[in-house]
Amino acid sequence: MFQDFFTLGIGQAIGNLTAALFCGFLISLLYCWTYRGAGYSTTFVHSIVSLSMITTVVIMVIGNNIARAFGLVGALSIIRFRTSIKDTQDIVFIFFALAVGMAAGVGLYLTAVIGTIFIGAVIFVLSRTNYASPRKREFVLQFSFTSYGDGEAPYLPALERYCKQHELINLKSFGNGDGIGNSLGLSFYVNLKDKKESEGFVRELGRVPGVNHVNLLFDEEQF
Repeated sequence: MFQDFFTLGIGQAIGNLTAALFCGFLISLLYCWTYRGAGYSTTFVHSIVSLSMITTVVIMVIGNNIARAFGLVGALSIIRFRTSIKDTQDIVFIFFALAVGMAAGVGLYLTAVIGTIFIGAVIFVLSRTNYASPRKREFVLQFSFTSYGDGEAPYLPALERYCKQHELINLKSFGNGDGIGNSLGLSFYVNLKDKKESEGFVRELGRVPGVNHVNLLFDEEQF
């Protein structure tokens, strides 16, 4: 490999590796700024920088030699990766580092830098603007209500008092269909005005005549 460096030119080899290091470092910073998962790995961040440089070395070693390309493919096929990648975004960053390393390996410094900045800016903007994210629902409210008439539901004032928004998402009837003593199971999406008042909201709703079994759920946690 040292012979390849001398053939390529020590200055160019160092330039290629430096460009890969710079772009890989930028990509790793972008990963740190945009990652939102639970299993953050410092080792993966370090690997992004190393991967771009290693790819550069591989491209320099291959050069225009097809035999070397097939030889390296055979050698690399021996490697078995046991770590499963849980987040699709991690795969994106792996290919990002590989592409930048390839560009740096053939001496396309401007392509590597501009590609890193442009693609990185797009990823950063998408992560900060929550593009394509579903509308956030803070709480799910579930309770049963026994109705003895056709008047206004007595639980609505409590919902209006504590919630900025509430939306009925499920309604089940357990009555006999005659409208007398009809029991309903209701589920609402609710957005509380003050999350600190969640316990007070549950207590007040539970005191409403006919309301039973009040549950307020948030991220699969029950209050």
